[in-house]
Amino acid sequence: MDRLTHLDDAGDARMVDVSQKPVTAREAQARGRVLLSARAIAALRERTVPKGDALAVARIAGIQAAKRTPELVPLAHPVAVHAVSVSLTVRDDGVDIQAEVRTADRTGIEMEALTSVSVAALALVDMIKAVDKHARITDIRVTAKSGGRSGDWSEGDA
Repeated sequence: MDRLTHLDDAGDARMVDVSQKPVTAREAQARGRVLLSARAIAALRERTVPKGDALAVARIAGIQAAKRTPELVPLAHPVAVHAVSVSLTVRDDGVDIQAEVRTADRTGIEMEALTSVSVAALALVDMIKAVDKHARITDIRVTAKSGGRSGDWSEGDA
């Protein structure tokens, strides 16, 4: 690669022109974790979180976030988000969050998947902070993508 794609000739940040790229089906998956105390895990499992259904709120927040990514990430293109799935799994030490986002568009959807997981984690922390002031968000990453010029990729690939 001779030059960085997101810089113009003067070296200033720019949004890449994707208007000539073909529309293709694309998917991205991301994951993250919220580490929690045993007390917070018990409140989630027993559905006694003072603010209400923390997992449902986090799930909806993750869905909304995927659709709002270009408002939060300056050089992200507005992408037609066609499907978002957010799952939260309560474990003994925290909550695993996974998002899958799909589109048929001209550019990737990885940022939408990452934003989905990030905001779901933030919403979960907001919901549970009365029970656990030390909740910690960790390990947010893209775990798989498909479609587009760079092809398919998965976290387990060598």
